[in-house]
Amino acid sequence: MLLRMNLNKSRSLAAAAALACSGVALAQVQEERMKQLENQVQGLQQKLDVALGELGQHGQRADWTDRLTLGGYGESKAIFTQSSDEDFLDHNRVVLYLGYRFADWIDFHSELELEHSFVEDGNGELAFEQLFTDLHLDEYYNVRVGRYPVPVGITNLRHEPTTFYSVQRPSLDDVMIPTTWWQDGIGVYGRLSSQVDYQVYIGSGLDGSGFDAVEGIRGGRLEERPGINEPGVTGRVDWRPWSDPKAANLRCGASTFISGLDNANLGTSGAPGTLELYAADAQLRSGDLEFAGVYVLERVRDASALNAAFPNNVAEQMQGFYVEVACHCLPAAWRTGKLDDADAVVFVRYEDFDTQDRMPPGLTADPAGERKEVTTGLAFFLTSQFVAKADMRLRDGEADEWHLGIGWRF
Repeated sequence: MLLRMNLNKSRSLAAAAALACSGVALAQVQEERMKQLENQVQGLQQKLDVALGELGQHGQRADWTDRLTLGGYGESKAIFTQSSDEDFLDHNRVVLYLGYRFADWIDFHSELELEHSFVEDGNGELAFEQLFTDLHLDEYYNVRVGRYPVPVGITNLRHEPTTFYSVQRPSLDDVMIPTTWWQDGIGVYGRLSSQVDYQVYIGSGLDGSGFDAVEGIRGGRLEERPGINEPGVTGRVDWRPWSDPKAANLRCGASTFISGLDNANLGTSGAPGTLELYAADAQLRSGDLEFAGVYVLERVRDASALNAAFPNNVAEQMQGFYVEVACHCLPAAWRTGKLDDADAVVFVRYEDFDTQDRMPPGLTADPAGERKEVTTGLAFFLTSQFVAKADMRLRDGEADEWHLGIGWRF
């Protein structure tokens, strides 16, 4: 009996020893397995870090490209005159647009324009027409600083060739509102209500020594480093009482620009006087019909002193207007295939303006300052961004020019 108990005890001890040995072995296997799993996890983590890094880089690139905007517009034309000895072709302008959004509330805008294909010996021009930054603070109040279009009239604010129907811009917008006309300065813009927008700026003024009897205030623009000895103040209000694409759209605007005239590139010109410009404009579309009109009144305070200093026969008052009627006439049946985005517009515009409307005492008006023009023609939009145009201009009742042109923007 005692012998059997000892034998069983020995067997139990042996089993315990064997179990202990197997436990140690199992622990070693588990430890090795844990090390392998840790190595695999570290390897996967490294691969994940690399993938996330690459994704972040691609994300940054996509974000950078999303913030950048490229665009442009241009126009080419052929001019045929009554005498036929001044006919010519002209790539009138090519404009490149570059914009960038620094943040959701900071936008940069620029337009670089090349006129007449090249610049040499006083021909052509290369200039920044716009170079400004907008700070979007809220719906009612925002800040703009840099070089921006003077907010007067219709064409100076929207002068891309797809936004007007004639080959050339209205003549009134050449001398009375010297498009393209910009100002360097700072201002605010926004909304006064759901129907009323506003803009107010202070910045560079005009150089009165460049005013002309026939060309009006166009020569007074400062294009390089404008002096701000007598800065200009400009403001605009737009009212949109109707804005229903299915019914009618009406916009009415009023604007002003007031500036002293003793300014020049890098300083002053010595020109006395002040320009006061007041303008009103309106646009209405109802169905296929469009109506537009602009009126401008300009007063040159102390015009006598200005003409004494610079004998350019400048009037003390200039004024004028134009009215335009247009009809979208492309049949709906034609708008298929390649012409599914096409449009055709026939128009007629009447202009009546005089840069010698009222003269200072002792000066005689130049008859060339008074102009009455009728322009009529067709604008055919192959797409909303490419247009072919043809029109005829009648001056003082006689056809004196015929125009052909194309315009584009992207």
